[in-house]
Amino acid sequence: MVGAAAGNIGEAALSLRRIAPAGARYFPAHADADATRFAARRLYRPRGIPHQAAERRISHDRSRLFALCAAGAAFELGRGQSRGRQGRESPFRPIAGLSPAVKPLKIAIVGAGPAGLAASLFLTRAGHTTDIIERFDNPAPVGSALMLQPTGLTVLESLGLGPAIHAAGNRIDRLFGTETTRGRIVLDVRYNALPGGRYGLGVHRAALFDTLYDEVSARRHPIHTGQRVVGVVEQGSGSYLSIEGGERLGPYDLVIDASGARSELVAASPVAPSSRGLTYGAFWATLDCPDGLVDQAALTQRYDKASVMIGVLPVGSRKPDMPRQAALFWSLKVADADEVRKRGLDRWKDTIRGYWPECEPLLEQLKDWDQLTLARYAHRTVMMPYSGRTVFVGDAAHSTSPQLGQGANMALLDVAVLAHALAGHDSLEAALSAYAKARRTHVRLFQLLSAAFTPFYQSDSAALAWIRDRLVATIARVPPAPQILAAIVSGTLVDPFAAAGLNECDWLRQAVPQPF
Repeated sequence: MVGAAAGNIGEAALSLRRIAPAGARYFPAHADADATRFAARRLYRPRGIPHQAAERRISHDRSRLFALCAAGAAFELGRGQSRGRQGRESPFRPIAGLSPAVKPLKIAIVGAGPAGLAASLFLTRAGHTTDIIERFDNPAPVGSALMLQPTGLTVLESLGLGPAIHAAGNRIDRLFGTETTRGRIVLDVRYNALPGGRYGLGVHRAALFDTLYDEVSARRHPIHTGQRVVGVVEQGSGSYLSIEGGERLGPYDLVIDASGARSELVAASPVAPSSRGLTYGAFWATLDCPDGLVDQAALTQRYDKASVMIGVLPVGSRKPDMPRQAALFWSLKVADADEVRKRGLDRWKDTIRGYWPECEPLLEQLKDWDQLTLARYAHRTVMMPYSGRTVFVGDAAHSTSPQLGQGANMALLDVAVLAHALAGHDSLEAALSAYAKARRTHVRLFQLLSAAFTPFYQSDSAALAWIRDRLVATIARVPPAPQILAAIVSGTLVDPFAAAGLNECDWLRQAVPQPF
């Protein structure tokens, strides 16, 4: 399996050079073998090497990673120019009207977050029957805010939800960060470094949840609340959900675990490694955003070494009659959170003022710790995202740091690809195998990128911060680095759309006005 997977990466590298002539400059012929060896040794840990040891090895080999990234950026550049020349319109509803190759399935979806809700919409549209099983009595969003990238926006558009989410969000054209002592620019990533008119969308998590939940409710999809799923039992031709308290639900032809990074199902699965909690988390709060506070078209951040990161993300209005808002976040070690609370809210606010005085209009709205959410992050990549008749999507399959802003977008891609795989294969086993293969390269590449980049922004390393501030920031302005970074934040360093049967949005035709 290791050799085959590595070979796929090598073949992908060769394909990129053939598709995009410009890619040959950044991915020479000998790199095919390099990419194969890189995948075998890094992306796919050899047998007998512990998971964490393999991850440590990943961090020591960034040169080949850069080569793979450069090839992806060259492919992106060629694809974007081609799209612009052709003026292609994108059909967004490839699953609508299709008859699934497998018989209509009865499917249990564990978790009523964005992944679970989107899965129900995709699958019922394809003719399947779904039950959404939610542990909480009242389904609700968890967290403060997020960035929807071109990947996630394309998936939502395919569900007919593009106008609704755009009405609730805020267009982001740039990721911009400076260090606090001298004001040196550390991060400046612009979506328009690549042609095609891409952008991100800052949204409140509640806005994304409401958009999906309202559609699911309007279509009367069954949602069973207050049901904590503690296991799956396969019996005969069906799967049964074991509910806390002894009840069983089922039988189901397929179980989709969309219950997030702390999924009990994936934790008990033989195909999943243990989740590794990350040292750094963040305090988040969503607050009213006065005009002129920050660039409304940018995610703006301030850094002091790699241990301090403060950010402001404009997220639009959750409802049309609500004021425009922004998410304020502060990176910290999760282990230090209780001590920070004990010192008092005012002292914490004074610390932020010391780094970023312009945040005062946001800080004065904070009156209690209850307004802040402590986000904890973990890293885990399930090598084979299904076991028997249970399939894992979203953070249950691949959780990581939010540094690249891909989490919800990857989850939406997962369910779109899964629905497309079920529609195109004549057996459940073949469909699940196709889903796993289709998502493998994209997921593992971005998991690797997240593991590589996160220590530069969230760690105790003074050396990495020095490299970031002086070397990386300079290199990032030299082509093809701006194109690579734009493809990374867009989630399109390798094509994620074909496997879902989707064409990417034509962003120039449906451009969202920039915020004032």
